[in-house]
Amino acid sequence: MRHLPVFAILCAAAFNASAQIPMPKALPTPTDPNAIMLNAPAQPTAVSEQWESMGPVRIARNVTTSTLTPYLPDPAKSTGAAVIVAPGGAFMMLSMDSEGSEVAQWLAARGIAAFVLKYRVQPTDPDPQAFVKQLMKLLTAAPNSKADNSAPQASVEDARAAVKLVRSRAAEWHVDSARIGFMGFSAGADLTLAVGLDSNPALRPNFIALIYGDLDALKVPPDAPPMFFALAADDPFLGKASFDLINSWRAAGRPIEFHLYEKGGHGFGMNQQGASSDLWIEEFYTWMKDRGELSAAK
Repeated sequence: MRHLPVFAILCAAAFNASAQIPMPKALPTPTDPNAIMLNAPAQPTAVSEQWESMGPVRIARNVTTSTLTPYLPDPAKSTGAAVIVAPGGAFMMLSMDSEGSEVAQWLAARGIAAFVLKYRVQPTDPDPQAFVKQLMKLLTAAPNSKADNSAPQASVEDARAAVKLVRSRAAEWHVDSARIGFMGFSAGADLTLAVGLDSNPALRPNFIALIYGDLDALKVPPDAPPMFFALAADDPFLGKASFDLINSWRAAGRPIEFHLYEKGGHGFGMNQQGASSDLWIEEFYTWMKDRGELSAAK
């Protein structure tokens, strides 16, 4: 059973005063023996990591220790390609399923090594009601905001560490070190862009995928990675944005594939809504195939 994306639920509440806001309910913090720690906090923090359900959706917030969780295909079916997946959540939380584990599982089933990045986010009030007020204030202001959408430094450091780790263990994971991609959703897309334009080639992925990410113009270097971008025209945050980022990539002569769906809203992820945006991951897979990223592992 697929569920509504967490941001679809929150957007409805942000723009419709009569809509009911789902209150987060505490969940046990899962223990994942496959998760690989990327950083160790320098000192104890005032808040601890929290996992909660918002309606049918699981979120993680107050993340202070970043991890990378591998979802590896059968080596006999490995394509040699890898994709690091960064969930979204306004850098206040992480949508861990439809923008994380479900994406990774889909890719792994098709021979692509996938890795879910649980990256550090901004601290939020541990109290669920106070957190919802913080989040709704941000979402309500977002459509008219000119605020800086750049990723926090700690999140960028985690993204760099993830790329470095996958490259360093490429042989062990049956991955071609020249075919490592990075995919992000919403805030995770902003993080993807940051690591995709890193000045250090060793920390830069070979291709990137931005799913409902920011569209502001950027200076794109001549060696920027190929980009896949997916967005819904009815996205309440980005649907009316100019396509300056797309044009920046084209002006730099860099490969880009852009999908603008009529419907899907913000945060469609792996959720089946009966809209053409449901097909975004199939089209991402086809794009990878067309580019030769899915040849047999070396």
